[in-house]
Amino acid sequence: MDRKRELTSVDCAALAGELRAFVGAYHEKSYLYDDDLLRLKLSGPNFGRIELLIEVDDPKRVHTITPDRVPNAPERPPNFAMMLRNRLEGAQLESVEQFEFDRILQLRFERSDDHTTIIAELFGDGNLAVLDETDTVIDSLETVRLQSRTVTPGSQYEFPSARFNPLTVEYETFVERMRQSDADVVRTLATQLNFGGLYGEELCSRAGVPYNQAIEETTDAEFEALYDAVNDLSTRLREGDLDPRLYFETDDQETPVDVTPVPLVEYEEKPSEPFDSFNDALEAYFLGLEQEPDEEETGSNRPDFEAEIEKQKRIIQQQEGAIEDFEEDAEAQREKAELLYANYDLVDEVLSTVQDARAAETPWDEIEATLSAGKDQGIPAAEAVRDVDGSEGTVTVQIDDHHIELDADTGVEKNADRLYQEAKRIEGKKAGAEEAIENTREQLEAVKQRREEWEASDGDDGDEADGESEEGADVDWLTRESIPIRTSEEWYERFRWFHTSDGFLVIGGRNADENEELVKKYLDRGDLFFHTQAHGAPATILKATGPSEAPPDDISIPESSREEAAQFAISYSTLWKEGKYAGDVYCVGPDQVTKTPESGEYLEKGSFAIRGDRTYYDDTPVGVAVGITCEPETRVIGGPPSAIAGQAETAIEVEPGRYAQNDIAKRLYREFKGRFADESFVRKVASPDLLQEFLPAGGSRMVEE
Repeated sequence: MDRKRELTSVDCAALAGELRAFVGAYHEKSYLYDDDLLRLKLSGPNFGRIELLIEVDDPKRVHTITPDRVPNAPERPPNFAMMLRNRLEGAQLESVEQFEFDRILQLRFERSDDHTTIIAELFGDGNLAVLDETDTVIDSLETVRLQSRTVTPGSQYEFPSARFNPLTVEYETFVERMRQSDADVVRTLATQLNFGGLYGEELCSRAGVPYNQAIEETTDAEFEALYDAVNDLSTRLREGDLDPRLYFETDDQETPVDVTPVPLVEYEEKPSEPFDSFNDALEAYFLGLEQEPDEEETGSNRPDFEAEIEKQKRIIQQQEGAIEDFEEDAEAQREKAELLYANYDLVDEVLSTVQDARAAETPWDEIEATLSAGKDQGIPAAEAVRDVDGSEGTVTVQIDDHHIELDADTGVEKNADRLYQEAKRIEGKKAGAEEAIENTREQLEAVKQRREEWEASDGDDGDEADGESEEGADVDWLTRESIPIRTSEEWYERFRWFHTSDGFLVIGGRNADENEELVKKYLDRGDLFFHTQAHGAPATILKATGPSEAPPDDISIPESSREEAAQFAISYSTLWKEGKYAGDVYCVGPDQVTKTPESGEYLEKGSFAIRGDRTYYDDTPVGVAVGITCEPETRVIGGPPSAIAGQAETAIEVEPGRYAQNDIAKRLYREFKGRFADESFVRKVASPDLLQEFLPAGGSRMVEE
């Protein structure tokens, strides 16, 4: 069986209960790894040290971890982690909640002046969002812009549409929802009641009901047995009556395949190991999952193309199933709307009866009693009513085989229009799923292509097992399964920088302070100074030599390097943020740049006076490429495309566009991960924060999009 790689809704319910034991603990520090794994360090006199991991990519997990097993802290805390440290300084954990029955956990921290909520979305692509006391998004790992919801900094956080919660359902509603299904029992429990496949089968086994039994063949006694099984599971989760188990495929207990908060009848034949807490069981399971790909001996350096191909095929099957579900749901909404019009008089009578009663200030319970009495009298409109919910102001009617929830305050037309709009919304989700499936198919073809290329070369890396290429050898770093990390720190890396295609260093300031420093300390004889006509641009220096070297009198900087320096200056100016694609740049010698203003003038911080003639580069186009180098060093580089293309193993060109700086950095990161066979290499040398350092301020998009 496939190994579990994400928490279920049942897992989240159990986990939220256990984590509530840490309410009152103080936040000490936050760490972010690889842009998808958050570590929260908590402590308190009653708790000791608590290390909590939240991972939202692959795998998707939340659990505590033994302090001596925590990963080493990143050398440079990403911006997201620094933001959390500032927000949570001195804050206490106030609550841990699951949102409805979804794979969403909410951790709320409070301090005297404000509170902060961390939302862990453990479904779909996964996400982490940080909210302030008004539930406004401060920051998120991923920006979500869908028809149904938006998650972006500065917006009000929107949960996805709430899933039906089977853990709190009354018996009558449970039976009604089951009877609405035209699928078998196990599929109805899995989809309509949101238990998923495993727990759908588990509930059937506990109740003694055949998996594939049709709903219409299910007896009242079997419905009662199923409800008892649901209620028993709900009670155990609510009261924290857990008995966590780690399950193994074979008796050697070397490969765990699942972890559950309670023992499962479905797994009673599998070897298992009990744990005192669900958090401990999750830690043991995911530790084993992490070790699997790197530590198992395979006896071959051949990449497991077949496993990746099967994974992509499974994803495509899931996406195809989702598209079918969207089509069915949209059609069902349209059919309900059409039924309202086909039974206009009956529905209008129901709504008018309720509206007249509400206008007379009749309580909802009396309205429900009146409709019930009308049903006993054989009144057709009353007989159609199946439920009255005063808390929501809705009335549910049954027409043919459909149960249709009506807004009691509006008429037939508006209720039908609402259903039509819901059908359109679902079709919008279907369009998104169709786009996603095309991307997955492209990934599948890319894996097949890599397999063909490997087999064509017999997977031979020659004598380069140590990662060092022979002199003059042409190494295809993109297909290498392991790339050695070789880095060093240079003095200019705290500024904006790149090397021209001729090998000259260009540096620029990120702000007024750095502009001042560059001109005072690093503008030497033989250098060239570049700036734009527009306000708000980096002081750009094309270095003739290093900072401690004396330039020769006859040094000549090629025109190609000058043009690249001009493009660098214009690209990192305010013109990019304004969405403009070209501007004028001038070039002068170092002796023409001064901080002494003309009489009666004033120079702002980071500004300079220019004396004498200037050389202009008119209509210089903006343009930036970001790339990754593998030799002689492994690092991110960025600058004019003509310079970066010849230095990077692979590069992506960007232009002014609609994605915010942090969003485009994440898109570049995902694109680079897809280009390298060694994804861990990309995580180590080209995290989104490192990529962002080479991007202009303002919106951008990939040129190839």
